[in-house]
Amino acid sequence: MASQYGSDHGPPPQIEPQSLSDYLDVMSKSVFQSGMSWRVVESKWETTREAFEGFDPVAVAAFGDAEIDRLVEDTRVIRNRRKLQAVAGNAARMIELEAEHGSFRDYLHSHDGFEETVADLRKQFSFMGETGCYIFLYVVGEPVPPHDEWEAARKKR
Repeated sequence: MASQYGSDHGPPPQIEPQSLSDYLDVMSKSVFQSGMSWRVVESKWETTREAFEGFDPVAVAAFGDAEIDRLVEDTRVIRNRRKLQAVAGNAARMIELEAEHGSFRDYLHSHDGFEETVADLRKQFSFMGETGCYIFLYVVGEPVPPHDEWEAARKKR
């Protein structure tokens, strides 16, 4: 994944999600990285976590217009209103899918493979493109094709 993270950076570290907060944190980072330099997102990530209450899904899902307005003015975060709203909406959808499937991991495993998982993630969540889905799944330890093969397959389409 060097092309996404810079030739000297390598792939992002993987985690073993312990809670829905972990999934929301990783997904939100993908949302903010859409169309942005990973360095900018990385430099603001700790303060973004603070602004989003540690990515507590229940708290974030409850963010209304007043909280989004506050975040648009908050220099600790990337102040893109649509992305800020997407994070709140994605938190709400994540809670729903966890309730429907028993766990978010079970939701991810309810598909027939990588391509189907990506297609559903893109349908269910805002600002989750192909690259964001690939990175999200990789970071949370889900099976993904080797990056060079995935890139080559995307270029053929």
